[in-house]
Amino acid sequence: MRKTIVFLLILTFLSIAGTTDLSADVAVVTSSAIPNYSHPISYQLDPRVIRLENYLDSHKSPLASHANSFVEYADKYNLDWRLVPAITGVESTFGKRIPFNSYNAYGWANGDYRFTSWEGSIEHVSKSLREKYYDRGIRNINQMARRYAPPSSTWGWKVKFFMDKIDPVPVEFNL
Repeated sequence: MRKTIVFLLILTFLSIAGTTDLSADVAVVTSSAIPNYSHPISYQLDPRVIRLENYLDSHKSPLASHANSFVEYADKYNLDWRLVPAITGVESTFGKRIPFNSYNAYGWANGDYRFTSWEGSIEHVSKSLREKYYDRGIRNINQMARRYAPPSSTWGWKVKFFMDKIDPVPVEFNL
């Protein structure tokens, strides 16, 4: 909902500023519309970010405004964009139940690890999942569960459950 309102405000601003290069998924603001900018600014809507933000909002998660970071770091480290947010669902009810001021929504180091920000925590966990799991041969959630949350027999299916709730469409499929 919030993204829709922001997008409508941007569209309104652009129409007042006289911007003509506008499509449904890309808005370009030129330097004539914003003083002191010498290069155009491009704002691109990613449907994954919108879907994730809406999902986290529906759970009243403090992570909702960081949906873009989840997607950005998933892309940077070549992870499923739903994985890290789904882990927060299992470990901390999407960031609502964490040690005070820890930004640790992931149960990292059994909840004893303290991050300095949500952004930093999202990047750290994403990078660590890439380097310490995927790069070492772990290819699915069940394999990951044995290292991430031993001896839990339910962690893997809970992560899969939240991934499916965030977006049920598989990332890869055959036509």
